[in-house]
Amino acid sequence: MNYSFHPEAELEFLEAIAYLDDCDEDLGLDFSRQVYRVIRLLTQFPNLGTPIEDRFRRCLIERFRYGLIYEIIDDEIVIQVVMHTSRDPEYWKTRVYPD
Repeated sequence: MNYSFHPEAELEFLEAIAYLDDCDEDLGLDFSRQVYRVIRLLTQFPNLGTPIEDRFRRCLIERFRYGLIYEIIDDEIVIQVVMHTSRDPEYWKTRVYPD
């Protein structure tokens, strides 16, 4: 199974890496590795994440206060959100449920 990032999710991912690198030199790299480890697991076990709403699932990133919100479309994991767990849990819905 393949994966892709929603463009805004990719930006969130890159911003998180930059922020964590500012906190500690290797923290962004560690975060990136953990995210890709989770993505590899999801491509093997797409239903691994916790169902959260409709067709969406969430998978938390070990050691970090971030999670991935994704959906399975055909044979692809589409990462819709890379979200800090302290952020408003509803903010991403405007991205995936446009008016």
